[in-house]
Amino acid sequence: MHLEEIKLANYRNYETADVSFSEGINVFLGENAQGKTNLMEAIYVLAMTRSHRTSNDKELIHWQEDFARLTGRIQKKNTSFPLEITISSKGKKAKFNHLEQKKLSDYIGKLNVILFAPEDLSLVKGSPSVRRKFLDMEMGQMSPIYLHHLVNYQHILKQRNNYLKQLMLKKAKDLTFLEVLTEQLATHGAAILQERFLFVQKLESWAKPIHAEISRQKEELQIEYQCTITATDKADKDQLYLDLLAAFEKVKKRELDQGSTLVGPHRDDLKFIVNQQNVQTYGSQGQQRTTALSVKLAEIDLMKEMTDEYPLLLLDDVLSELDDERQTHLLKAIENKVQTFLTTTSLDGIKKNMLEAPRVFHVTDGHVEMESE
Repeated sequence: MHLEEIKLANYRNYETADVSFSEGINVFLGENAQGKTNLMEAIYVLAMTRSHRTSNDKELIHWQEDFARLTGRIQKKNTSFPLEITISSKGKKAKFNHLEQKKLSDYIGKLNVILFAPEDLSLVKGSPSVRRKFLDMEMGQMSPIYLHHLVNYQHILKQRNNYLKQLMLKKAKDLTFLEVLTEQLATHGAAILQERFLFVQKLESWAKPIHAEISRQKEELQIEYQCTITATDKADKDQLYLDLLAAFEKVKKRELDQGSTLVGPHRDDLKFIVNQQNVQTYGSQGQQRTTALSVKLAEIDLMKEMTDEYPLLLLDDVLSELDDERQTHLLKAIENKVQTFLTTTSLDGIKKNMLEAPRVFHVTDGHVEMESE
């Protein structure tokens, strides 16, 4: 899979832009605050229908304009398809092959991307919500079933939390309705847990040898899924459903007292272990960076395994954060197989001999110009 081109209208600091890409490595070069990351973000939005930098869609629309539009063309298995995202005060519309998708979740997965930015180093040392978001964003692209259950889970969770607050404040007292919401939440939660257990197993199997190679066989990486309920990755969906119901029953009084759902996939976490030590707590900065890089590189092959297509790789100012050793492993891993986009203020400090015939774009004040080859 690769992105042939992207066209922007009224997006961030771009009034218009029309850029055609190489199937290999594409470099966005320029000073800070010129629009490099905005261009990278536009590719991400075209794939995911949302930004990784803001939850406020208004920020994506060029100043004093009513809408922003992103269009692109992707090549999949020798067939070319157009994509389109329109953002306005009325919401977002997504089109694939000129057909408007009824739900944004129907569109996600048409173009798969993996983003690696400096803040992704917080995947290891950040809060549990960072790791849950990582699971949801990556798995949502690979599995329409997961995305279906996640969307429903989040909708019912919101309803359940609102109703628990009403019960806490004595504005409602019907516990039967709470039971209905609990059963619905457990149904979708069980499906989410089953998919997450499987994903984490596969992610570890791809990440473990990468981590060992980067650390020159001195370190062994393990990834564990940490559940807020008593459950194992050996359980089937029916058992996970029963486990969730038992967990909700156990914390029922506390939930009624606090007005919030206290257990379930929305409270779970990932644990990264290097040489039997929790790298989040006890790992050096170098170990944490190696772990984050190993996980991101593992995703490339895992996404190929799950979707039969390599994703796009977006490297937003991340090479400057990595030493020569880690840069080498990253660039070797993507060589000749993954369409890559990277932003940088300078090619100095980047192992240019590892970048095979990159297409370089100079970005200045919302204008993009390709360097003559």
